[in-house]
Amino acid sequence: MTAPALILDFGGVISRTLFETHAITEKVLGLPAGCLTWRGPFEPEGDSLWRAMQSGELSERDYWIQRTLEVGELVGENWTEMSQFVIAARGADIDAIIRPEALATITEARALGAKVAVLSNELDLFYGAGFGQTLSFMEEDDIIIDATYTKILKPDPRAYNHCAEALQLACESCVFVDDQFKNIRGAQQVGMQTVHFDVQRVEQSFQQALDLLQHT
Repeated sequence: MTAPALILDFGGVISRTLFETHAITEKVLGLPAGCLTWRGPFEPEGDSLWRAMQSGELSERDYWIQRTLEVGELVGENWTEMSQFVIAARGADIDAIIRPEALATITEARALGAKVAVLSNELDLFYGAGFGQTLSFMEEDDIIIDATYTKILKPDPRAYNHCAEALQLACESCVFVDDQFKNIRGAQQVGMQTVHFDVQRVEQSFQQALDLLQHT
């Protein structure tokens, strides 16, 4: 029986979202506590840009570029790239924004014999060149597919097929986890098993992924 694979999005799944780390951002950037009020999926009714992104009126990248411009203006910076915002906002302690539940899930997936991959639309684009190579929890045989370089963004079917090919697996042997439903739909179209990650139900979402792996 072929070992399955766990394929994870990075931002929101492995890392805590920027919505969840406003307090860290405000402290690192010297902003008044509570001044960042956009909360995305946690308070969609108060974030019109988020609602526009969810309805397809603008892309995820466009959403974050707008937030980058706004926060840059608050700190007197002319930031035009998401990586400028992320690097400044999250400081040098990357481990502080990694979900411990994600690390535990990756460890358990490996114990089940599964391969592990990260499939991201903007890993190095958002976090800076070479960031993917600094992820200490990724092992030598793990796979990182980053559209910063491939230029093929989820939900394009080629993104998922490329990842499966790199893992040397059929798409049906892969469990894909992402917090954006449009990306889940893309994975389903190529035959992957999927978990629509709920940032407000983190443990339950990861357990669902492990349950699927055990039956793949």
